[in-house]
Amino acid sequence: MGKQACSSYTELPWKHSIFVALLLSHLCCLQVWAQCKILKCNSEFVAATLDLGSGVGREGGNAGYCSALRSYAHCTRRTARACRGDLAYHSAVQGIEDLLMQHSCPKTGPTAQPRPQPQPPVSRDVCFYEKSYLQREGQAPEYLHCGVFGDPHVRTFHDEFQTCAVQGAWPLIDNEYLYVQATSAAMPGGVSASALTKITIIFKNWRECIEQQIYHAELDNVPPAFVDGSITSGERRGHHSLQVSTEAPGRHAQINATHIGTTLVLRQSGRSLSLSVRAPRAIVDTFSPEQDLQLCKWGCPASQRLEHPQAQPGTTAYEHCASLLPAKDMYFQACLFDVLTTGDVNFSASAVAALQDARSMIPDAGRVQLLSAAVTSHPSCAMLTLLMMALTNVILTFLVEQCV
Repeated sequence: MGKQACSSYTELPWKHSIFVALLLSHLCCLQVWAQCKILKCNSEFVAATLDLGSGVGREGGNAGYCSALRSYAHCTRRTARACRGDLAYHSAVQGIEDLLMQHSCPKTGPTAQPRPQPQPPVSRDVCFYEKSYLQREGQAPEYLHCGVFGDPHVRTFHDEFQTCAVQGAWPLIDNEYLYVQATSAAMPGGVSASALTKITIIFKNWRECIEQQIYHAELDNVPPAFVDGSITSGERRGHHSLQVSTEAPGRHAQINATHIGTTLVLRQSGRSLSLSVRAPRAIVDTFSPEQDLQLCKWGCPASQRLEHPQAQPGTTAYEHCASLLPAKDMYFQACLFDVLTTGDVNFSASAVAALQDARSMIPDAGRVQLLSAAVTSHPSCAMLTLLMMALTNVILTFLVEQCV
């Protein structure tokens, strides 16, 4: 009697309410949960249970609900590392445990399969991203820019600017079409600075446009070709989907990936490599929950972010960087950071080159120069975050009490 009442009382109204609340919160505060994906888990669970109707709680009707709960649990485990300390995450985990027990759901068994995304038919222009997008959407794609350079500094696809303490190999981009990894190492000479020393780019096999192709650059070796020695790949209708060109062999390379509308520029400036990327938003956003560690997408982990040292006008570092970057923007701050930490004014070249690449890749001149380190969330977003955490906790507590 208790379970049936619980089922009828909490069937669709609470599901629709939490779904709408999660959607509104997600649209307002996308950046707040850039690392913790608990809202995505919540939304997938709601979507998986909306069609179950009144069968939940009746004999034989729990199979689909239990599958959805197990999928929910798997999703929370995948994002556990990024969600430490997140109240909504811990509320969801506790709620899942309670609901599994109330519905007598085994913790092991089949999980709800995500609804397959419809695959567009292969057109004649499928390997010409810009042309096929324009035909399909009636407008040009929106392009995003990421730059990684210097000690290292990261300008993310969302126009946040960070200086990172990361060393070793880190993924910059990881989506369905492209994987980019950069390696940062401490600079010799006892200075407290690091630099990009290796960059590896993997273009993933995609339909009939390209087979997997790899590009690799190291300090003092930025080759004008892929690792197999070729400079083109993926021929279709007399056109190559991938093409490498150079303005300065050994120190510069540009890769045009026509099938994904993406351009990558690699440079060596002084004793550091740099990477600039221009890619459509639709390409940048094609990644799974397991691909959530991407410096170009989310920036470096909060524990790895560094503050910029201050330099007063009149000092050598300040005057040198001001002569190259008079706008006093974040590229100027990056120049100051590199010159102060290395003691080498030549290290400023990476910030200058990164700004030049940004100008060539960002069509809106007003967006090129960043005057602050990061985009700040609107105050109402922070309040909505707290309200959503409280709402999630209240809903889960209510369900548990109703079903006891």
